[in-house]
Amino acid sequence: MTIRAVITDWGGVLTSPLHDAIKIWLEADRIDAASYKTTMRTWFTTAYAGEHAASAYSGGNLIHALEDGTLPPAEFERLLAAELVTVDGDAVPAEGLLDRMFAAFHPVEPMYEALHTAKANGLQTALLSNSWGNTYPRDLWGGLFDAVVISGEVGMRKPAPEIFAHTLDALGLRAAECVFIDDIAENITAAESLGLTGVLHTTPHSTRTALSALGLPL
Repeated sequence: MTIRAVITDWGGVLTSPLHDAIKIWLEADRIDAASYKTTMRTWFTTAYAGEHAASAYSGGNLIHALEDGTLPPAEFERLLAAELVTVDGDAVPAEGLLDRMFAAFHPVEPMYEALHTAKANGLQTALLSNSWGNTYPRDLWGGLFDAVVISGEVGMRKPAPEIFAHTLDALGLRAAECVFIDDIAENITAAESLGLTGVLHTTPHSTRTALSALGLPL
């Protein structure tokens, strides 16, 4: 079936890599990297344990709850800060933690160019992002996306099938008519199980090459 739409993640796809932003933040705030890595390794493992991973804050996974809007960002900041320590053994300020964490994100122009080219050639485009309560650069999106689906705004998050169905409904398309780009393998697996064509993003060049191989005009 002909591909009629490109659905893309935001963080790590339309932005510089997450690990780069995290490294800059850890150094700027002088946070002990081991305390951060230990905490996030545990939280991420359970957040992507499967479709039915706990979705509520009470007794559930904190990343999952942050992404689906169950847990307010300020409370997530407080809980994460409590697990961290600076290299000097001091407490980490909770307020504004998420803004500081993502401050080094910057737009990846080759990916925006690819989407604009796809759009100009008649394809639909959509953004499908798991939000961490961060501020999105919506000023860059004028006229670019036919649908914008932010997890915390719709009460669902990837890799649950419901949020993919919600996005497809917003585009008015079937799964087989869409390609989905994400930098998290679990999200690609979930999308492909529903019939979307998945592209696991590692670099702009590899993603654009994969899209071109599907016959998309880029």
